[in-house]
Amino acid sequence: MKKDSFKDRLYIIIFQADTPAGKAFDVVLLIAILLSVGVVVLESVQDFAEHYAATFWLLEWLFTGLFTMEYLLRIWISPNRKKYVLSFFGIIDFLAILPAYLSLVFTGVHSLIILRSFRLLRVFRIFKLVRFMGEASRLRQALAASREKITVFLVAVGIIVVIMGTVMYLVEGEENGFTSIPRSIYWAIVTLTTVGYGDLAPQTVLGQTIASIIMIIGYGIIAVPTGIVTAEMTKIDRQTPASPPRICPNCEATIADDEAVYCKYCGAEL
Repeated sequence: MKKDSFKDRLYIIIFQADTPAGKAFDVVLLIAILLSVGVVVLESVQDFAEHYAATFWLLEWLFTGLFTMEYLLRIWISPNRKKYVLSFFGIIDFLAILPAYLSLVFTGVHSLIILRSFRLLRVFRIFKLVRFMGEASRLRQALAASREKITVFLVAVGIIVVIMGTVMYLVEGEENGFTSIPRSIYWAIVTLTTVGYGDLAPQTVLGQTIASIIMIIGYGIIAVPTGIVTAEMTKIDRQTPASPPRICPNCEATIADDEAVYCKYCGAEL
């Protein structure tokens, strides 16, 4: 019974954030994730890597040990261990510690390039930040609700770039760099998204006129997905009922602070 109760308390602390201990755990884990990602970023700078190689190595294994303990604890206390291991966050937690242990196996001069690629997987730790975002569920609902509209929008954009790319292939021709329809479609995508690499540009007056039209259309198209998702989030906000106000059981005063433990008017425990 004591063992089960300990696991239950540990589950509340690690998987939930409704208690002071749970919030403290999330804050510490959040700081560790940010620091570990910062180490990865700084280690990619050659000057820092040369002067602080030993420090980076020590910090890497310190964070690896911390995330390994967290990962094993989550498996141990999970009611459905297989479900957690195969879940999105379970895979991300595993990827956060995998590269360091792979470095113990893949040694030697010829494997350094492969090892460097494996170490880049440490950046996946930043995905663990998603679990700290309270608005993530609202955004997920909005994206799910707007997926059909966005799909139709993307299909329409695809049709536009195919048509415009084909037209530019006919107008400009191979002598101006539009050597094929796929290459012309690539130009249409770059132009429509207002990226404008400049590696391919129309030379004729008609081609430049068409390009100008595509650029103007691109400004309007960029805002469409944002508007769709924003409208769905607004709809979700209107449908979400507001939480009832807290009432002190002793003096029946309304408590504005949701995290208050005692009533500020009479001192009674809430």
